[in-house]
Amino acid sequence: MLKRLNLIIFIIFLGALLPQTHPVLADDNLTQQLNQLLNEEPHLQGAIAGVSIRSATTGEVIYNHLGDVRLRPASNLKLLTAAVALSVLGEDYTFKTEVLVDGTVKKKTLQGNLYLKGKGDPTLLKKDFDKMATEIKKLGIKKITGNLIGDDTWYDDVRYSEDLPWSDEQTYYGAQISALTASPTKDYDSGSILLEVKPGNNKGDKADVTVTPNTDFVNIINQIETVPEDGKKKLTFEREHAKNTITISGTLPVKSKPEKEFIGVWEPTKYALELFKQSLAEQGIQVSGKIKTGLTPETSRILHTHSSIKLSELLVPFMKLSNNGHAETLIKEMGKVVKAEGSWEKGLEVIEAELPKFGINTKTLVLRDGSGISHINLVPASQLSQLLYTVQQQKWFPAFLHSLPVAGESEKMAGGTLRNRMKGPDVKGKVVAKTGTISTVSTISGYVTTKSGQTLIFSIMLNNLLDEAKGKKIEDKLVTIIANQ
Repeated sequence: MLKRLNLIIFIIFLGALLPQTHPVLADDNLTQQLNQLLNEEPHLQGAIAGVSIRSATTGEVIYNHLGDVRLRPASNLKLLTAAVALSVLGEDYTFKTEVLVDGTVKKKTLQGNLYLKGKGDPTLLKKDFDKMATEIKKLGIKKITGNLIGDDTWYDDVRYSEDLPWSDEQTYYGAQISALTASPTKDYDSGSILLEVKPGNNKGDKADVTVTPNTDFVNIINQIETVPEDGKKKLTFEREHAKNTITISGTLPVKSKPEKEFIGVWEPTKYALELFKQSLAEQGIQVSGKIKTGLTPETSRILHTHSSIKLSELLVPFMKLSNNGHAETLIKEMGKVVKAEGSWEKGLEVIEAELPKFGINTKTLVLRDGSGISHINLVPASQLSQLLYTVQQQKWFPAFLHSLPVAGESEKMAGGTLRNRMKGPDVKGKVVAKTGTISTVSTISGYVTTKSGQTLIFSIMLNNLLDEAKGKKIEDKLVTIIANQ
């Protein structure tokens, strides 16, 4: 008995000497509030809610509601893609685009072909093609006798992820993935163009349509009528399947604000090639041959190499604006870099091999793409909260954290998809999280600074919803409850 008493005293004494880590436990009030909302919210009737909350300090789970049930993550899957991309490629990684030739230059004439070889850069703008053309002009080249050839063989020729809905074909978030592509703006929605529609000056006038970048690659059929100021605003954008003919129809009231719409193009390689050809012409460089796609010969030589922004910078539009194209490009890029094949299959193999380093049990996951657009993707909320805990130890964590939307911050590249949510004083600026939405699904996972000064990690996944917008309001209520601890 005396020995046992001495042992207990020794353990207490030893505990007093060791640094104290106080476990964060969900008090009865927090548990009660969360349970009450999840159990009584009418819009969750018939739906499934997976919730996992952890201490950001210890990783201890302090609240769990179906947190180990596999659910569709929507764009919360991008948390996995971003973390693995930073781990495998590095935050300073850049994409290259090369301009090459297979002939000789005599008397300002290139006697041969000019090649534009893409290596996955989703950030190429018209001005970048202009710079490439300028570099060629500096070399004294004014005429090309051969063809202008686009090489997109850095990746395979599969343009859409396996489960992309056919109805998303014309959307910017469902745009085709190619190793050679272009973007209309610094949002970097690769493989798409931006349409801006303005009403005419008077009733009955045709609306004015502007295409960015300014290109003839798409054919616009304008069927929009300007109606009186009190008339209805109703616009429909439709791109023909497998073509780049876009019909815009409907009505737009006089003096109404311009309407903007991003549309995914058919065949992004040729889109980039056409923009490059346009830039060459603007620099007075004539191409005598055809515009086509093909493989760059190994004997060709590089005239110019363009580098993209760093991955850490690309992560901002990728994560804050939830850019699907960036996610799928990163999947293919990781497949190319690690397994010498730029495909979804190999890229997903890289993801599954890397995730265990972050404490993720890949046997609990079903992964079909990098963006979360597939309804077949399945991830438990507990695995997302686990990832968010372990990535805090990585040297690239500041870039990862900076890429996440900040609640209530109105500036687009700060608030991102949360700029119009959680604007109340309890949560504005205190929630940094990734959102996700596909049909019947709404999700949000990230970090929250509570009233008591703790940082908590949360993952909320709502599936089988009848209304995703109602789901987002429920998420905001749940996060506000957490923030008030």
